Amino acid sequence: MMTYIIYIAFSLMALGMIMSAIRFVKGPTAGDRVVALDTLTTIGVSALVLLAYVFQRFIYVDVALVYAVLGFIGVIVIARYLEGAL
Repeated sequence: MMTYIIYIAFSLMALGMIMSAIRFVKGPTAGDRVVALDTLTTIGVSALVLLAYVFQRFIYVDVALVYAVLGFIGVIVIARYLEGAL
């Protein structure tokens, strides 16, 4: 039963990543692309955490935390650039 839940979670994450990637490519404004990039980062972090659970390798959680912090800093820098503050 638990494997079905994991398969469903991975398939929903893949669907979300595909939809976010489409918005990233087609986004009419730079703000749409930044939000899509942030969404891709968030889904990637959650996928890493789920992989850590599946493989029982909790070092992936540390990698996910570092990826989340770098993604957050990246989005802040891009937003400041688009705002004209940098």
